[in-house]
Amino acid sequence: MIIHILAGGPEDHLPDLRLYNEADVVWVGVDRGVFHLLNRGIHPKLAFGDFDSVSKQELTYIENNVGEMQRFKPEKNETDLELALNWAMNQHPKIIRIFGATGGRLDHLLANVQLMIHSLREQSNTEIYLIDRYNIAYLKEPGTHNIKKMDSAKYISFVPLTLAVSDLTLEGFKYPLKNRYITLGSTLCISNELISDYGTFSFSEGILIVIRSHD
Repeated sequence: MIIHILAGGPEDHLPDLRLYNEADVVWVGVDRGVFHLLNRGIHPKLAFGDFDSVSKQELTYIENNVGEMQRFKPEKNETDLELALNWAMNQHPKIIRIFGATGGRLDHLLANVQLMIHSLREQSNTEIYLIDRYNIAYLKEPGTHNIKKMDSAKYISFVPLTLAVSDLTLEGFKYPLKNRYITLGSTLCISNELISDYGTFSFSEGILIVIRSHD
């Protein structure tokens, strides 16, 4: 199973969702993201949120076009996106792709990046991707990982999410590394590129955010 979640971030940060609207995908809308999905002809299976970012007319439109809604009060401990992600994780999908979670408020962006830790914390095999118009981001734990060249996202950055990442090795890259100790706040691994169709990266300790980007 693949689950796609559209949050309520700015529309101008969204990729072309038609590229991700596969037949076997379950769509979930979050707050204003539900409205954005419906406007693109995509009917989500579920809608999550307090819906404080839509007008009364828009809310009526959502209620008339979505089969199941899970509504919450604005005063709650989790964000709407976290509630949707919790539900998605409980379905044990192979992949979760999150859209509409970047742009706008910086606190929301940082919180949404950290939500990807759900899969690591729960020791799940679910892969979580944060995707916008210019970026694809995901987390990796220690080990050796393959990475494929993408002309649509040629820049690859490796950013520590923990205080440090140990023994980072990059092979098949324009700027290779060998067993480097990378601390939180370092910009050493920003904007690298693959020099062949495939490369590998490996490390022995820490958590990395891998960000694939284009201008």
